[in-house]
Amino acid sequence: MDSAAAEVSDEGEAPAPPPPGGVLWSLTGDIRSLLILPAALTLQVAHPAVGAGVDEHSVFRTDPWGRGERSLRSLQLWVYGGDAAAEEGRRLRLLHRTIRGTDTRGRRYHALTPANYAWVHATGFPVYRHAARYLVRPMTEAQERALYREWLQVGRILGIHDRDMPQTVEEFWPYYRRMLAEEVEATAVVRELVASDATVPPPDRGPLPVRLLLRVLWPVLLPPLARFRGFVTVGLMPPEARAAIGLEWTPRDERRLRQFCGVVRTVVPVLPERLRYLPLARRARAAHRRADGGRPAPSGR
Repeated sequence: MDSAAAEVSDEGEAPAPPPPGGVLWSLTGDIRSLLILPAALTLQVAHPAVGAGVDEHSVFRTDPWGRGERSLRSLQLWVYGGDAAAEEGRRLRLLHRTIRGTDTRGRRYHALTPANYAWVHATGFPVYRHAARYLVRPMTEAQERALYREWLQVGRILGIHDRDMPQTVEEFWPYYRRMLAEEVEATAVVRELVASDATVPPPDRGPLPVRLLLRVLWPVLLPPLARFRGFVTVGLMPPEARAAIGLEWTPRDERRLRQFCGVVRTVVPVLPERLRYLPLARRARAAHRRADGGRPAPSGR
């Protein structure tokens, strides 16, 4: 497909990010989002075209820490970035313009083909909804609808047309079930992301003494960390998505996940703000307090 025909549009007024006090404002900057994101990323790459694009063009194998840092910053900008949110959306579209190839089913793909780009965006809603049940608490119907409205706003920031996104929760679920039934599979990237024997280099960010210590200890630390990453990734993925991809999950796994998430759910809300929220979110919350006359920024549930 011609890239000009495949791309989402840059035209029109720049969309605003989701509002302070909303569901995404509460969830996205909370450190618990670090546990949620791997499930969303894995569900994204279960799409053959997305998986092929990441497999062939991403640096997730050679620079996993850098890619993770950039992905996390990008997500934070969509919610807390103000005017920078739309600019980040434009940057991502530019980055993906040259990503094309052939997927595992022999189909030609382009990263900005609306169906592919919209799937990457769409996965956030069911994963946030499911993971919140474990790490925060189950959402009410009103909160689910608010989350979906805000996630549509994120889609607009990414440059996705409304016509390419289900516009209501009622329209979303049939689309989601169809994608699970017809598209997703255990791509090579999915298998790597959930593998318990993954090969990941030691972190290359942070203070030099810490990096040197981790480099020495990495052969001992990596195996349990890889098992934990795979466990949380599969566990916080919605059950219907796990089943569609073919990821194993046992009753014992479920009990262990509930125990772990119960601890997280108890500990995180009592942490001071500097420990509970990621840096960009902390700055946005502080700016909101100043603009709102010093009243506390919304902290969600």
